[in-house]
Amino acid sequence: MSHPQLLSDLPNGTHATVAGLVAGADAVHSATVRRLGELGFIAGEPVHVLRRGPGGREPLAVRVGDTQFALRLAEAACIQVLPVGAA
Repeated sequence: MSHPQLLSDLPNGTHATVAGLVAGADAVHSATVRRLGELGFIAGEPVHVLRRGPGGREPLAVRVGDTQFALRLAEAACIQVLPVGAA
């Protein structure tokens, strides 16, 4: 079984499953982590990394279910995922 990775570390095009939310960088408050859960970043949900901003930076465009989001890297670092096909 693979270990969870952070959504912020995945390359473009990666499909994964949300494993959970964690308190990430100091710049992200617990209210933001709670809001990510309310938006649909909950364990078991499929997530697809669509693309990154200029130079591979922010924002990180992702799709959860049928909804697309643009996340800051600090927010994406709060989302643990299991890449699909990871062993």
